[in-house]
Amino acid sequence: MTTGAEIVGVYTGQPESLWDGRDPSAIRKSPTGDRVEVTETGIIGDRQADLAVHGGPDKALHIYPSEHYAHWRGVFPEHAQMYRPGGFGENISCEGFSEEDLCIGDIFDLGTARVQISQGRQPCWKLNMHTGNPAQAAAFQKTGMTGWYFRVLEPGRFQAGDRISLSGRPCPDWTLRDVILARFNTGLDPAVARALSELAELASPWRTAFARKAESGYSEDTAKRLEG
Repeated sequence: MTTGAEIVGVYTGQPESLWDGRDPSAIRKSPTGDRVEVTETGIIGDRQADLAVHGGPDKALHIYPSEHYAHWRGVFPEHAQMYRPGGFGENISCEGFSEEDLCIGDIFDLGTARVQISQGRQPCWKLNMHTGNPAQAAAFQKTGMTGWYFRVLEPGRFQAGDRISLSGRPCPDWTLRDVILARFNTGLDPAVARALSELAELASPWRTAFARKAESGYSEDTAKRLEG
């Protein structure tokens, strides 16, 4: 069992008007070598532009496996310059584990903080604009290589070079990769959707989404989120 990873980089940002006629975004983040402080709502000094869909206690930190970038460079070589740690707007770039190694609800020691996996990332059109690749958001959710969010159980401090060490696994039957792929599966078994809707460790918006997927005849329109 994979029990830990290393923090490759830590990234923070502020809302900016990056694209004419589009809403502001804080997806363009900069690396910091400092030891940062994290609270229940994220890194002090890092902000989100749209708190309705970003940030908050269940999405305090976004983490992305640095190993995934080689995949994206191979699939979209024309955008290779964007595929580097920090390139997708994550707060933490890690090396040592990925979605398939972990489970929803996994608890980690992150520096002096304690955090828990709450959900995967739900990509939107801002990822397309940021990378210059109109196919990026759809490819993210198709592969399940979205990274994930941590909720903060105990505030603390961390920096690049620190370890992320697994300390608890309350939901061993629900791998993170499987849950992410289920979230975007339009033909998901209603029984699976119902079970996930009742998983306390899963972030509330995802539990609600799975409850809808359990309803007969429900169809989710993702065009606005993916295309803007």
